[in-house]
Amino acid sequence: MTIAPSPRSIGPFTVSAIGLGCMNLSHAYLPRPDPRDAERLLRHALDKGVDFFDTAALYGFGANEELLGRTLMDRRGDFVLASKCVLGGKGGQRGLDGSPDAIEATLEDSLRRLRVDHIDLYYLHRLDPNVPIEDSVGALARAVDAGKIGAIGLSEMSAATLRRAHAVHPIAAMQTEYSPWTRNAEVAVLDACVALGVGFVAFSPLARGVLAGSVGPDGVDEADIRHAMPRFQPPHLDHNLGLAVRFRTIAQAAGCTMAQLSLAWVLSRRPNIVAIPGTTSTAHLDEDLATLTLDIPTDALAAVDALFTFEAVSGPRYAKGPQAQIDTETWDGEPLE
Repeated sequence: MTIAPSPRSIGPFTVSAIGLGCMNLSHAYLPRPDPRDAERLLRHALDKGVDFFDTAALYGFGANEELLGRTLMDRRGDFVLASKCVLGGKGGQRGLDGSPDAIEATLEDSLRRLRVDHIDLYYLHRLDPNVPIEDSVGALARAVDAGKIGAIGLSEMSAATLRRAHAVHPIAAMQTEYSPWTRNAEVAVLDACVALGVGFVAFSPLARGVLAGSVGPDGVDEADIRHAMPRFQPPHLDHNLGLAVRFRTIAQAAGCTMAQLSLAWVLSRRPNIVAIPGTTSTAHLDEDLATLTLDIPTDALAAVDALFTFEAVSGPRYAKGPQAQIDTETWDGEPLE
């Protein structure tokens, strides 16, 4: 099947089915590119037709928003701009603050760093358990009324939280990790998005590089955020790389790369899904975007579905601390640290 290249809807916005997640240009994954190379990649993405760019206040503790601000805003009319609040940094440490005052302050900082007076889509990056979701959404609703943001999104939240938020103000998008090896969204929130007319934005659609073939048996650098994720640690990593070998065989038989097969699988799941892979390589970006032109056999997508059952991947998705900061559903029997 060919994944329709026609635009998909995210709330009031119409975007290509593949956007760009900008996190790893400034944050979390290693190696990190030179700023000039990051700028070139962003400009290349625009030239190749990418029209949806995703950043956050957390990424590089503001550095990623500054990167987009100095690089892309001379072509502001060519893309939808998304950023996030609530999960941020204080003194170089991650922290949650979903209070209205914190959201308003973070938004002002984001507008300044991005060099804009309006952000198209602004997410609550995480649910702050100490603040009712209604209060956090209410702060963003006021920002919509003030013209500072165009639409509201949620990230890594459950179907129940989505419904509560949507009752306060229409939610345009739910962003959650989704790939063949992370299928929690299928428990409830994907169906809730369809029922409510909410777009679904899939981050890490290449399984944090595993299903792009970029992670080997030695794992990742100790300073890379993935190093603390159980799936990238022994004994889980060897098992998960074995799944990736089998996945590569399916991709080879389908006449595509591993990354393209993973993206095609994600996009085939629902017509309201937009994927935002991240990369520091223009060649890999071009490879990802070419997915939209390929004819992927339906039996290959079915083989992926059969290979990556909920129980197939070894190890929890997150370590105990980060797991406590997400509100997504878990599946019966899911390992949690």
